[in-house]
Amino acid sequence: MSDTPSKKRQPLYSEADKRNMRWFWQGYLRKHSGKLVLVLVLILVQGLVYQQFLAMTEDGLRVIFESGAMRDLIEVCVVVFLLFAVRGVVSFLAPMITVKISNQAIYEMRRDLIGHLMSLDLAYFERTKSGEILQKLVTQTQQIGVFVGLGVAGALRDAVTVVVVSGYLIWKNPILFVSAIVVLPFIIMVMNFVSDRVKQAQGEAEEALGGYMNGIEETVNGMRTVKIARQEEVEKDRLMRGTDAIRRLMNRVQVTQALILPSIDLSSAFVYVLVIGGGGYMVLSPDYDVDGAGIITFLLGMVMVFDPARLLAQFFGGLQSNLVLLDRVRNLYDQESSIRDAEGAKTAFDTGGDIVLKNVSFSYSPDHPLFEGLNMAFEGGKVSAIVGSTGSGKTTILSLLSRLYDVKGGDITFGGTPIRDLQVAALRGAFSVVAQDIVIFNASIWDNIRYVNPEASDAQVWQAAEDAEIADLIRARGETPVGPKGAQLSGGQKQRIAIARAFLRDAPILLLDEATSALDQATEERIKSALARLTKGKTTIVVAHRLSSIADADRIFVLESGQLVEQGQHAELLAENGLYARLYQAQKKGYDGR
Repeated sequence: MSDTPSKKRQPLYSEADKRNMRWFWQGYLRKHSGKLVLVLVLILVQGLVYQQFLAMTEDGLRVIFESGAMRDLIEVCVVVFLLFAVRGVVSFLAPMITVKISNQAIYEMRRDLIGHLMSLDLAYFERTKSGEILQKLVTQTQQIGVFVGLGVAGALRDAVTVVVVSGYLIWKNPILFVSAIVVLPFIIMVMNFVSDRVKQAQGEAEEALGGYMNGIEETVNGMRTVKIARQEEVEKDRLMRGTDAIRRLMNRVQVTQALILPSIDLSSAFVYVLVIGGGGYMVLSPDYDVDGAGIITFLLGMVMVFDPARLLAQFFGGLQSNLVLLDRVRNLYDQESSIRDAEGAKTAFDTGGDIVLKNVSFSYSPDHPLFEGLNMAFEGGKVSAIVGSTGSGKTTILSLLSRLYDVKGGDITFGGTPIRDLQVAALRGAFSVVAQDIVIFNASIWDNIRYVNPEASDAQVWQAAEDAEIADLIRARGETPVGPKGAQLSGGQKQRIAIARAFLRDAPILLLDEATSALDQATEERIKSALARLTKGKTTIVVAHRLSSIADADRIFVLESGQLVEQGQHAELLAENGLYARLYQAQKKGYDGR
């Protein structure tokens, strides 16, 4: 006997599916209940048109076969034409309304998703592929919208058609109709079979598509390195492997869905044989009051039932795929930010007070602690610098101060107020930041500077640009966009935009993370006086690699592997002849040797 457990068949609609459908209905569709009722009425009209068409067809056939009156035949033709004119108008109005409803629902869903996304902490974005986020906000929501707008309206129309026409056929000949639906259990079995496989394959396809989109983004963003390293073929092969995986998975989805139609066609053929054979017997037998017109009409009715039934089957196959998409979109709400305001958090605090780290512990992963019992104090209104080797935790301290991450132990206070007692928005509003990782938008330099303070006057923007030594470049470029991620700018120009932003924001606490790392020494000297004006009277914390740039700091903290190993002023640290002195001498020797 095999030890392999048998695979348990999943229910057609899982609890998660039902929960997600309730969420979508209650959040985005229920408010449009009045319009949806109107759509249902229009669809019922369509169904009645079909029923009346069958009745008129039977009357027309009897005119042809029996009475032969031309006037009666013309009347039947006119009525049939009017019926289909009504159906044409209704067929336009119903999907038009549902498309508008679905587009509004998807707009609101994206609005809510974006709002929730903006509330998540930095850790979520660092562990989540950007391709996955793009999928949720763009492709998956759009596919759901198209399905709801057109697919659901069509499915309702088909379902009503099946019910109304089937009811008419039962009324006309219940024995023949019951004989014709013996294939229904087989159709249900096929639908269950297809649903299981579509869900599984669609989930795998979405995973592959997310990885593929992330790979494209990585390749595009790193194209400079790709070109220099001549790795075009490597990247091409990598992306083509992702393309091939998506092709194979989508083949599985679509081939599985394709099983539906031939199965129903085969069932239809069986039904038509039963109707023709059984109906023919009823016409020939004196025991039944059935004529040729009735059987032809019944056959036409069965065609009108099975055609929408085929479309309904396709709809339910597509529904399984869209339930997978809905689940993935809905799962974004399972992500919650760990950075939240405490109850009664303060909006005001002493922005000029000392910033103190008390016994701070922190780690990005439990297995690799970065800080354990770290103690530091940055004096209010003074310039403090943090130096150390790569990975020592310099930038992490700035992230903890601005609550991009929360400490695992200990506390951080601002003017004696614990950081957790402050509203996050108020805390971050007290900072101006010049970071080495500069976000530049594909807009003009002017707009990039103004981004941090949209309400600033033109004079304020020009002053910030002058202070950062980038006003001449603005005059030269005008309104010309700087390219995606500032591709048309040098590293130094990007950093001067960041410095100009700090001037324009003019917050009481200034964080400089490698603020001049991309500037040559001549440019650094030119803006040194501007930086001095920027830091005057503010609590300034500088993370620097170039130690000569922080020689005038009021206090310098030296980190090594997450531990504070030295602190003091420049001259004091040189006299100690410790790590700082060794780093300084090594850099000085490097500059002198050029």
